[in-house]
Amino acid sequence: MARTTYLLVDGENIDATLGVSVLGRRPLPEERPRWNTVLSFAEQTWRQPVQGLFFLAVNAELPLSFVQALIAIGYRPIPLQGEGKVVDIAIQRTAEALVAREADVMLVSHDGDFVPQLARLAEGERRVGVLGFSEFVAGGLRNVDGVELFDLEYDVAAFKTHLPRVRIIPIDEFDPLEFL
Repeated sequence: MARTTYLLVDGENIDATLGVSVLGRRPLPEERPRWNTVLSFAEQTWRQPVQGLFFLAVNAELPLSFVQALIAIGYRPIPLQGEGKVVDIAIQRTAEALVAREADVMLVSHDGDFVPQLARLAEGERRVGVLGFSEFVAGGLRNVDGVELFDLEYDVAAFKTHLPRVRIIPIDEFDPLEFL
């Protein structure tokens, strides 16, 4: 049986960071991540099957068209309802359950609430990764020994458009034409 990568997507966190911190407004459909690309990136990067779990908080109604789209591209949507940060709670519980499995884990989030779980996952032989906008990834996630960081725009190429981000540019990647 092939080893699996579990891709845990904190959709709420990515959407909020994209809207509030990157764009300063609600993202247009063409500015949202291409979730199929994220799934493919995870599979190609670690060269093994990926189980995509997409966690989302719902109020009264299931966002049926979005859920159907997630299923069609290969995710397992996990719609959650309840008091508090239900998505964070569910991802934390899932990460804790994965400690007992021989599997690798990629978390799509910027949230430092997952540091204890990722630190525990990273203690063994498994690979652990975090995907997000690198400048917004919580310092605690960044500092977990053994965690690989991947930028959603630059490493994953999850967007159809160039986002208006301010980032540190390695001089070897600097292209003055981007600024002229």
